Amino acid sequence: MRVKPIELSETEREQLQIIVKKGSDWRERERAQTILMLADGQTVIAVAAHQGVKPEAIRERRRKWWRIGLASLPDQPRSGAPSKLTDANRSQLKGWIEAEPLTCRALVSRLTAECGVTISAGTLRNELKRMGYVWKRTRYSLKKSAIPSVSNKRDTISQN
Repeated sequence: MRVKPIELSETEREQLQIIVKKGSDWRERERAQTILMLADGQTVIAVAAHQGVKPEAIRERRRKWWRIGLASLPDQPRSGAPSKLTDANRSQLKGWIEAEPLTCRALVSRLTAECGVTISAGTLRNELKRMGYVWKRTRYSLKKSAIPSVSNKRDTISQN
């Protein structure tokens, strides 16, 4: 029994190619590549071998494509606990961060004291990343010392 191949419109093909080249999520890029390969007439087994997944995963991607099209590419929402931070908490955090530089621990303690929200520093870091904040840890200066090293003294002695 031969399976009906996927037929793509020109706009669908262009959208899939854009996702493959510029998509931000690797899973979405891989799923788009799967659909393009199937549309080009490759078999499920060949696509599975090329992508390093089981053939059933390719069949499932094909079934989802037939059912919902482009909406089948991104990950679906997963179960889990709801966020402990509200939008008001996020805007409060943003205000504190922009007013003065604070560590995650200082932000957590201020959030607990003023808003009554208890979260871990790791959870706060993840939330700050989602909000678009990046930070670097502090480093010691790499400037040269004001005291000349022994090798520099030799050079000045030999020049005299």
